[in-house]
Amino acid sequence: MNFIKGLRNSKRKDTVLVVVDQLTKYDHFVALSHPFLALIKAQAYLTHIYNLYATPESVVSDRDKFKRRGKNLHMSTAYHLKTDGQIEFLWLPLIEWWYNTIYHLAIQSIPYEALYRQESPHHLPYLVGSSLVDIVDRSLH
Repeated sequence: MNFIKGLRNSKRKDTVLVVVDQLTKYDHFVALSHPFLALIKAQAYLTHIYNLYATPESVVSDRDKFKRRGKNLHMSTAYHLKTDGQIEFLWLPLIEWWYNTIYHLAIQSIPYEALYRQESPHHLPYLVGSSLVDIVDRSLH
C-alpha cells in the first residue's frame, strides 16, 4: 500500500492510493484529495479494497504509519519503483484496467487472470469517428 502525493489536480484529486495484491500483482488505484484524515483513508480502503480481499495478513508500506491490531507492517525499500511516485493519473479506472490486463514478467502471467482465474475481457480500441458526438470523438482520439 502506498500513497502517491503531490500530483496535478484532476477533479480535485491529487493523491493516488495504490494497493497491490502481492500474490497476483494486481494493482488497485484510488484517487484521493490531500490532505486527508485517517477516516477518509479507511473509507477508501473499505470501498475499493476490503470488499475484494477482506483484512490483509500484512501491509507493505513506504514509511506510512499504518497500524492495525494483529497485522504485520513491512516497510518497503526506499526509491523502489512501486512506492516512490512513478505514476501520474488521468483516468484511474482505465489505467488500472490496462495495467492489470497485460503480461507481467514477475508472475509470468496477467494479473487479472491470476486473480480471477479467467481470461480478461477484451477492451476494444476506440475507432476515430465512431461517435456521433464531436466532443466525445475528439476526447477519445
